[in-house]
Amino acid sequence: MPFSPRPARSLLVAGVLAGALALAGCTPSASPSSSPTATAGGASTTKPTETTPTSTPTEPPTPVTLTCDQLVTPDQLYAYNPNFGANPGYSPKDGSLEKKIADWQGVACSWLNQTSGDVIQIAVAQPPASQLDALKNAAITDAQPVPTYGAPPIEGYFKTGDAGQVQIFRGTQWIVAESTAFFEPGDAAPLMENVLANLPAA
Repeated sequence: MPFSPRPARSLLVAGVLAGALALAGCTPSASPSSSPTATAGGASTTKPTETTPTSTPTEPPTPVTLTCDQLVTPDQLYAYNPNFGANPGYSPKDGSLEKKIADWQGVACSWLNQTSGDVIQIAVAQPPASQLDALKNAAITDAQPVPTYGAPPIEGYFKTGDAGQVQIFRGTQWIVAESTAFFEPGDAAPLMENVLANLPAA
C-alpha cells in the first residue's frame, strides 16, 4: 500500500495542543482568597472589648442626728463658762477635721466667748467602719494619747498648737474638739464628759 504522509496541518494542531497541555501543568494554581474566620454559628471570632470592672463602693457613714444644743446643753455650757454663747455664721474650715466630720453627715458646732473671743468647736461623726483605723493611726501620729477623757475602750488624744485639739474614739464614734482655750487636756475635760454622756452609746 503506498505511503501517504500526514497532512502538515494535523501535525501543527497536535503540537500546539501538546504544548498547551505542558504549560497548563506548570501553571501554579491560584491560592483561595483569605476570608475572616467565623464560628460554627456564623459569628465573627473578633475578641469583644473587655470592660473594666468597677470598684466596690465603700460603706456610707452613719448620720449623727443630734443638734448642737443636744451635744452640749445650754446649762452644761453655762456651767463650763458662762461667757460662751452661740457663734452665728459658723462653718467648718475646708481641710479641717471638723469639715471632714460635716462631710460624713456628722454634727459640727461652735461657741464663742463673748469676752475673750475664744472659739470652741466640737464635732462628732460615725465614719465608715473602713476609715476608723486610719483615723486612729493619724491621731496617734499627730497627738499624744491621754487618759483624761475616759478609760478603755475610750481612746483619747490631745495636740497642742495655736489651738488645743482633742480627738476621742468610742466605738464607732469620732469626736473632735478644738479651741484656743484648750491649753492642756484637762481644759476640755468637762465638755468632753458632757458630750460623751449626751451621745447615745456606740
